[in-house]
Amino acid sequence: MPDTPLPTLKAKDFATDQDVRWCPGCGDYAILMAVQRVCAKIGATRENTVFVSGIGCSSRFPYYMDTYGFHSIHGRAPGFVTGIKIANPDLDVWMVTGDGDGLSIGGNHLMHLLRRNVNVNALLFNNRIYGLTKGQYSPTSEPGKKTKSSPMGSLDFPINPLSLAIAAEASFVARATDKDRILVEVLERAAAHRGASFVEVYQNCNIFNDGAFDFATGKDVREDNVLYLNHGKPMIYGKDSDKGIRLVGCRPEVVTLGEGGVSEDDLLFHDETNKTMAMMLAGLHHPAFPEPMGVLYREERPTYEDQLHAQLGVAVEKRGAGDLDALFNAGDTYEVA
Repeated sequence: MPDTPLPTLKAKDFATDQDVRWCPGCGDYAILMAVQRVCAKIGATRENTVFVSGIGCSSRFPYYMDTYGFHSIHGRAPGFVTGIKIANPDLDVWMVTGDGDGLSIGGNHLMHLLRRNVNVNALLFNNRIYGLTKGQYSPTSEPGKKTKSSPMGSLDFPINPLSLAIAAEASFVARATDKDRILVEVLERAAAHRGASFVEVYQNCNIFNDGAFDFATGKDVREDNVLYLNHGKPMIYGKDSDKGIRLVGCRPEVVTLGEGGVSEDDLLFHDETNKTMAMMLAGLHHPAFPEPMGVLYREERPTYEDQLHAQLGVAVEKRGAGDLDALFNAGDTYEVA
């Protein structure tokens, strides 16, 4: 008998019966809905999709996705997703982490996941605070941040997640905000990319760091503070689309179109395949510059699991399938009476 075709799933089909236990108003709700929409748009199936998380507010994500999931341990989600992809490369694997989980205790693990190019979608929710543990400064908190663990202001210089991902050789690097109109598009592109996709999502923690990203999400100011990136297009932004980014020597500069004869042809044109440009864009910060949103960088290269299974195939062809019992009993052995 022919196989019965599986039903087409909608976004609501990826929602579980679990009560969503984030604080009312948390930006995680918007990200959850966006991911559920993306799963439906790409034709994902529940039995072939896995969500893995570490520890933190964002890491409750697997409970709310009606797929396979694993709420793992602090900072170690990259190791879990690597193992899953090695064991079953056909699974569609997503990793959800936060700025604390992913960049503090998990920073080393995240770096190696990206450089290996494991075919995983890594989503880093950045709220610039430790939310689950009630408001300590995090690796991405701004200098001078006054929190329960830094009452006189943090002295630490913050990590830039995008710069870290590019330096770690991630093959897809992007950013959006929890309220962003392009969030679904960015996540859809990340899902379509074959390799390590890294997406930073600016996420508002309305309890412990409310308004941290108002400059990038506020209706009245967003267009003047955000640079939406489009491959092959000039870097134009502003409510009236009258501002842009050009290069003077090796330094980016904000200009106004029409002033001093500046035209679109004088501006930088975005190239998603240019790693040098991507690193420059990652360094643009409000208020001196608009914050880039969209895909900063992408490249195609073999995935870790594809190379590993090809290597195993060569080893089996040369040396046979192997015998685990024989391996255990090779060399000196001991018997305990």
